[in-house]
Amino acid sequence: MTEQLEDYILSHIDPEPAPLQRIDHDTHVQQIYWHMCSGHLQGRLITMLTRMVRPTRVLELGPFSGYSALCLAEGLADDTCRVDTIEIDDEQEDFIRQHLALSPYGSRVTLHIGDARTIVPQLDTLYDLIYIDANKRQYLDYYELSLDYLMPGGFIIADNTLWAGKVIDPKAQREAQTRGITAFNDRVATDPRVSRVIIPLRDGLTLIYKHP
Repeated sequence: MTEQLEDYILSHIDPEPAPLQRIDHDTHVQQIYWHMCSGHLQGRLITMLTRMVRPTRVLELGPFSGYSALCLAEGLADDTCRVDTIEIDDEQEDFIRQHLALSPYGSRVTLHIGDARTIVPQLDTLYDLIYIDANKRQYLDYYELSLDYLMPGGFIIADNTLWAGKVIDPKAQREAQTRGITAFNDRVATDPRVSRVIIPLRDGLTLIYKHP
């Protein structure tokens, strides 16, 4: 993907809504790991996929700065549909809440602070769509947790599943995050409970369908 080709793509898709432009800008200025923000192209895809799935309840593991949470919320049919998003880093809470408040879709999002492995069982809700973008070391744990709370016929979207190409680099397997992604990919690829496809967009998105 060249910069010129990416510019062409961005000029031929839906424009980035103003509240998301604000999050993207503030993330780049205020956050150390600004590159973790979903961004225009991936964000529009997340919204489109949400519209296609037509979920009433969405779960997100790892909102970071809140960009993807708002993309999920934007794709919902109406305000009766909800997004539960879980962020483990309590230092992100003020940033996320501030930017949720700036969006017309922010009221559809409920932010939870803490470890998803503790919070999800407490919520005790079945979801139609789950978006995973949390700690890569625990991706396999998050996958199994997600399947337990995903409706039959529901979808999981997992981000960063190509991990900058490190998944095919034997030397990169020394890194815990790479091993976590690799273990996740290997498990999903052989899991009879699901169908799956990897989209080579940005850092890799895996779409997972849970069989009824």
